[in-house]
Amino acid sequence: MWAYAGPGFLVAVGYMDPGNWATDLSGGAQFGYTLLFIILLSNFMAILLQHLCIKLGVASGRDLAQACRDHYSTPMVWFLWILCEIAIAACDLAEVVGSAIALQLLFGIPLVWGCLITALDVLAILYLQTKGFRYIEALVVTLIFTIASCFASELFFAKPSLPAVLLGFVPSAEILKNQQMLYVSIGILGATVMPHNLYLHSAIVQTRNYEATPQGRREAIKFSTIDSTGALMFALFINAAILVLSAAAFHWSGHRDVAEIQDAYKLLTPTLGVSIASMLFAFALLASGQNSTLTGTLAGQIVMEGFLNIRLRPWLRRLITRAIAIVPAVCVIGFFGEGKTTELLIASQVVLSMQLGFAVWPLMRFTNEKAKMGEFANPLWIKILGWTTTAIIIILNAKLLFDVLLPAGVLKAFYGFLGLPAPS
Repeated sequence: MWAYAGPGFLVAVGYMDPGNWATDLSGGAQFGYTLLFIILLSNFMAILLQHLCIKLGVASGRDLAQACRDHYSTPMVWFLWILCEIAIAACDLAEVVGSAIALQLLFGIPLVWGCLITALDVLAILYLQTKGFRYIEALVVTLIFTIASCFASELFFAKPSLPAVLLGFVPSAEILKNQQMLYVSIGILGATVMPHNLYLHSAIVQTRNYEATPQGRREAIKFSTIDSTGALMFALFINAAILVLSAAAFHWSGHRDVAEIQDAYKLLTPTLGVSIASMLFAFALLASGQNSTLTGTLAGQIVMEGFLNIRLRPWLRRLITRAIAIVPAVCVIGFFGEGKTTELLIASQVVLSMQLGFAVWPLMRFTNEKAKMGEFANPLWIKILGWTTTAIIIILNAKLLFDVLLPAGVLKAFYGFLGLPAPS
């Protein structure tokens, strides 16, 4: 088990990055614990998809990007690669903005300078890569436990009602009836399942030394799935903790309009009556942003090599990806002010949503094929669960895009035609 432990935590980072914070904070402040069920559902979907990534990497010896290159025509491969690069840049944008917000809250550094400072993390990543993969995994696990410790302390201070929290994990028909609640739920789903994580996991699972026999592969899939599932349960705790903290601190104290990370930071200490509550929150945000940076770098290298069979020097690849993220962040903050940071985070999640279906569909298709997977091809029950999950993700993300991108007047008219109130 120890030999296979590690990759799951690298992947779990994407399920607790700064892009998730805005949706979790908003959901808890507005609706209390009700949307905990959506976080749980998202996590189960993630566990299934990451298991399929493990199967693809171990059984076929190819990661998802390489499998796409083997299967699709050259124009389609380039199309999928460009979409994936856009998704990685969007995720990096969320990490840049989240880290910059944390630096501002902790040290008073202006957001523009905070964005530029985040470019220095390339030095730490390059240093760790020269030491070996286990060092990167160790740093990621340390940061995850740091985030978890911060939120465990926050929950101790907030003292949420345990029966009410447990009730939040039970499905509620109100989620479908309340348009605004449904809208936030779709945002949580869209922010949770990261497309580049599917490419990343199918590649890094192959860093383990297992026998190239059916028994060896079966063992690798088994223990890697245990590693992945355990790590994603940590991600579930952190996502749920953000929502529970928001509900306990803001929902019943009259601050139900809290959606900005900065507002949550300012209100935590006076609301909970604990002086270090806000600082712990900001420190966890900084750890989250830096953690996501590590996995985004690895994912970028994997997709470029997998899709195009091109390998850039790690420092050059990192600088290009980080520049793509920093430039729009600095421009938007510089021209429109620091109040646009949450909108930047939401925009990054919308871009991720656009790409997600293009990663999940090939994953399901390849893991269903006996020609690629042999005896490890998906059985019928996984096919049903997998395609159902794929359909839910694509439909709900399409709806999220539809609601976000359409002009307000057109959207209002469309909902009126259906006899439904338009989400605000």
